[in-house]
Amino acid sequence: MSAPRPPMRARAEILRDEMVQKDRIAAALRDGPKTIPALAEALGAPSHEVVCWVMAMRRYGQVEEKGKADGDGYFAYELKDAGGTAGAPAKGGSA
Repeated sequence: MSAPRPPMRARAEILRDEMVQKDRIAAALRDGPKTIPALAEALGAPSHEVVCWVMAMRRYGQVEEKGKADGDGYFAYELKDAGGTAGAPAKGGSA
């Protein structure tokens, strides 16, 4: 018999934790790319909450997928290069 699952938190509650969790996610990704389940395990948080936080980080260009999905359909996420990505337009310009 498995342990009872805690009740799901409200979306607003999950999003309120985003700023704290993004730092924890970034720290976990410094060791290398990780899937959502691996991040959830590292953070001790439910996968559905980690998805919200990682997708917010993805939207704001802080993380990106690495390679193809694994056999279970999960992508590994990695921190984006702080200096920008290859092919990004250069800042500034000539007059």
